[in-house]
Amino acid sequence: MRIAIIDPAAGISGDMTLGALLSLGVPGAWLEELPGRLGIAGVGVTIRDVRRAGVGCKQVEFAIPEQPHGRHVGELVRLVEGAPVSAWVKERAVRAFRLVGEAEGRVHGVAPERVHLHEVGAVDAVLDIVGAIEGFERLGVDAVYHWPVAVGTGWVQAAHGRLPVPAPATAILLEGLDIAAAASGPVEGEATTPTGAALLRVLSAGPPPGQWRMVGSGWGAGQRDPKHYPNALRVLVAEEAAEAGRVVLLATDVDDMSPEYVEPLRQALMAAGALDVQTWPVQMKKGRQGFRVEVMAPEPLADAVTTELFRHSTTAGVRRWVAERATLPRHQVTVRVDGVPVRVKVLEQTGGGGVRVKPEYEDVLAAARALGKPPIDVARAVERDAAALVAKTKE
Repeated sequence: MRIAIIDPAAGISGDMTLGALLSLGVPGAWLEELPGRLGIAGVGVTIRDVRRAGVGCKQVEFAIPEQPHGRHVGELVRLVEGAPVSAWVKERAVRAFRLVGEAEGRVHGVAPERVHLHEVGAVDAVLDIVGAIEGFERLGVDAVYHWPVAVGTGWVQAAHGRLPVPAPATAILLEGLDIAAAASGPVEGEATTPTGAALLRVLSAGPPPGQWRMVGSGWGAGQRDPKHYPNALRVLVAEEAAEAGRVVLLATDVDDMSPEYVEPLRQALMAAGALDVQTWPVQMKKGRQGFRVEVMAPEPLADAVTTELFRHSTTAGVRRWVAERATLPRHQVTVRVDGVPVRVKVLEQTGGGGVRVKPEYEDVLAAARALGKPPIDVARAVERDAAALVAKTKE
């Protein structure tokens, strides 16, 4: 399984993330076209090769024209909901903006959707969040993880004065994430921005697996250029090692929970890092009808998934056991049907058996809605185009 590991040893921001993705080979032309695709006119995109403490990095800057007014988080959510991006990107980008709204709302005492982002900052946030999430999609990885995040030290200048690092909204967005000890890092000032923290929340499944093989790395430059450390975000691409294929199976039976809440439970478990969630009806004691929930999770994430299973269901106990999982080598490609992106999983058969392509179900449904076509027709078109794409790359 191909994975990405975010290394925020010097912190993380939206532009640093975009730079690291471009350094890994995501096309610069894609980023230059992004503002137009999102309906944001007049934005210039500059991509530079720079150095940070001697390390070669990509730097991204947006030249955003003067905006007539700022935007509320609710407006930005609606903009993303109508954007021409895949369902996978859309779900995570919407969740990122809602997390930002909730954090800023808690700090300022306003409803999350009424949180106001100032003129240029609102446009910059849309480009950073949608761009970073779609960039990981284009990177073709099956999972994203991260190491502890640096927050920096000292104070940061805000609209209403100086605030201690991490700033209040950033601190809220970092809740639940592992933080690198400030004393162990060289970063002075703000290392992690609210946008960077929100991206970690919606992209990462937590700490990386215990064993993996390095494939490549990329560096995205921050705006500052201190001499004593590289102010840059590193993103690693790796193949999960076969020895890391151990999974934990979790199971529980419930008879006092309405079946309509099974889908929110499944979504919470998948967001926590579950690999698969299955449910089926069972006969329980005293003749009661219930259902079993069985979850497969990577071993490092089993505790986090178990927590969500307790939190989002009525169960009082969960059974756990460890198993080995054999998987085919796989990677991901994205094809477009009449301009609408759909992600496709490519499975490589062993023994010279060729490849299998499988469109992502949620993306197919989203494309079908956007195009007004039956999902099965969209799936067939995607499978045909994906098979042709894979065959071309092997020539």
